[in-house]
Amino acid sequence: MIDMIAALGVSVEIAYLDTQFLFPETIDLRDRLSRRYPTLCFVNRGNAMSPAEQERIHGPELWSREPDLCCRIRKVEPMRQLLRNADAWMTGIRRDQSSTRSSVETIVWDSSFEIVKISPLAPWSREQVYQYVRERDVPISPLHDAGYPTFGCTHCTRPVEGARPTDYSRAGRWSGTGKTECGLHTDPLTGRIGRA
Repeated sequence: MIDMIAALGVSVEIAYLDTQFLFPETIDLRDRLSRRYPTLCFVNRGNAMSPAEQERIHGPELWSREPDLCCRIRKVEPMRQLLRNADAWMTGIRRDQSSTRSSVETIVWDSSFEIVKISPLAPWSREQVYQYVRERDVPISPLHDAGYPTFGCTHCTRPVEGARPTDYSRAGRWSGTGKTECGLHTDPLTGRIGRA
């Protein structure tokens, strides 16, 4: 989506949430994208609470004891602040990513954040994404080649054995907890992703 936005030739802010637990490869990718697309301004809108402060307030390794609370602090609440004055939210989730995402619509009212959510890649397959990436030489994370079909924070993401870049699985996220979503795309009333 970043490549598509850049192709429009507009200057726009691309907000991201630095949880302060991101892989170094993720930060490096942000830097490569910033150099590749100089008309786009990448702005961190993550929580300013340091990991040390989180530990002081909530105890050590909150992500291992209460992963939902950790995600709420690091992702959901910063997103709520970011979207407070926005008209719409554009996201890259797709239907083929998991059974919980299979009903994702391209445009929907997100009742959790009370905003229009646009998912232009919803009908795309992972193979279509990778074909686009290859054709346009779009920078991607080397973690995909290291067996990470998807990744978030370092302590909540594991590689998936045998996974290739064109594969997708949520198996490496919050491994062993039964958790598969951070909460950004989940309706708190229904627990579903997709139609609000």
